[in-house]
Amino acid sequence: MKIINESVKLHTKGNPDLINITDKVGGLLESAKLKKGLVTVFVVGSTAAITTLEYEPGLIKDMQEMFDKIIPQHKSYHHDDTWGDANGFSHLRSSLQGPSLSIPFDEGKLLLGTWQQVVLAEFDNRPRDRKVIVHIIGE
Repeated sequence: MKIINESVKLHTKGNPDLINITDKVGGLLESAKLKKGLVTVFVVGSTAAITTLEYEPGLIKDMQEMFDKIIPQHKSYHHDDTWGDANGFSHLRSSLQGPSLSIPFDEGKLLLGTWQQVVLAEFDNRPRDRKVIVHIIGE
């Protein structure tokens, strides 16, 4: 069993920004030269998340509209009172989505569905430099 830790650095545009990182994760897995195991993708920070979705313009817009409905950006949040940074909605959205995702792999390939991509969701109210940890365990 081998364990490999890598990272990907990304610059985001701020909320809403959904970035397809499937090729970056797959490239790191390919470089690891492992046949089967598990990849965990984790974003460092409390205002971004990792998910899977069909990365196409309609669904990207649907995701943005869904988050606007369930956690509106232009509402007052208690967190905003604490720090004055007006990004309480960002923390709630990322907490709901989650910071990590585990994906099995076999024959050195991520076991994703045909239309399933790994996506970084940026929810912060400003552009950010993000670090995504890719943790690979396998043989």
